[in-house]
Amino acid sequence: MTFEGARPGRAALGRMLLDAGVMGEDWAPTFAAVDRAGFLPELMWPFDTRTQGAVAIDKGEHPDAWYAAADSDAPIVTQWDDGEHVGPAPGRVSTSSSSMPSVVYALLRDLAVDEGMAVLDVGTGTGETAGALAHRCGGRKVTTVEVDPAVSRHARQRLAAAGLRPEIVVGDGAKGCAGGAPYDRVLATVGLREIPGAWIEQTRPGGLIVVPWGTHYTPADAVARLMVREEGTASGRFTGPVEFMKLRGQRLSLPPHHAYVPVEGEGGADTSTTGIPEGEFITPAYSALPFVLGLRVPHCVQAVAAPHEGARPVWLYGLTDRSWACVVFREGEAGARVWQAGERRLWDEAEAAYGWWVGQGRPDHTRFGLTVGPGIAGQRVWLDDPADSWSP
Repeated sequence: MTFEGARPGRAALGRMLLDAGVMGEDWAPTFAAVDRAGFLPELMWPFDTRTQGAVAIDKGEHPDAWYAAADSDAPIVTQWDDGEHVGPAPGRVSTSSSSMPSVVYALLRDLAVDEGMAVLDVGTGTGETAGALAHRCGGRKVTTVEVDPAVSRHARQRLAAAGLRPEIVVGDGAKGCAGGAPYDRVLATVGLREIPGAWIEQTRPGGLIVVPWGTHYTPADAVARLMVREEGTASGRFTGPVEFMKLRGQRLSLPPHHAYVPVEGEGGADTSTTGIPEGEFITPAYSALPFVLGLRVPHCVQAVAAPHEGARPVWLYGLTDRSWACVVFREGEAGARVWQAGERRLWDEAEAAYGWWVGQGRPDHTRFGLTVGPGIAGQRVWLDDPADSWSP
């Protein structure tokens, strides 16, 4: 497909998605019809995943740069601080965005949706994903839910301007939308730490739920592709790593550092050393190890400090008590010093989880899976075999 009539940047993006295998030929007409630029605000903040920074672009002042960003394969922040932020400077926390097109179309590929299917889209955001689903399935077959009234209102306006009319609902996406059930597919474009039971209940047996899911260990997610079963459970594998803004009701609220570690001294912490190299434990974004550590070291958060004078601390904080650990890697030293205190020995748990991962052949995200639903003791994750599962 040549994407005739599209802006050069938009056409180049479409060809890239096709060549990379992220977008199938069957989605190309939808890509051509549902233009990301039509769903973006005039003031937006393209996000650089390398620098973890965002810089404002105003369409009225810099139209060429604005369209170049709209046609790029990069995430774009469209709201800060749940709408309380004003002005061009970035806010504290990004709370709504336009996802990378490669991520959007990879999710749509995993969803295996087709014309006539009933779809629940959780997290309307700009409205682009709901628009793509409405174009593919038929407008009234798609229900999209957004918790923020202002975000939903803007999406409704943009969808209407594009001639796309899914059912638009303002509400808590975790509750789904019973009025449109049963659904053939459920797609979430927000990160989850628990799969809501309402989504399973509102999906027909054999239907699919595609959702970014992870633990609180890091902000990273992996896409879970779950099939709903007759008995009301849902199970399936992860298809790959992503990172999404979290569902508002499942955001992490971590106590401050001083609630764990005394201001002065080491607070009676036990000390030891570890032979795990820094490069083995601190891995690049979207790599498997942090995801696996979250699965094997439950109720724990990792914080990696920036290097300073040849040293890099990594902190672990318990979420069920005030247990903590710190390992300090030093440039040129084979061993790293460890401190840990509290009821749990979090570094010992992390070191054991690392050893388990290495012993399993360093599996990536796609060898893991998730099972949830009635009769399941919470959420259960597994490696290769659903029968051999554990609670993360």
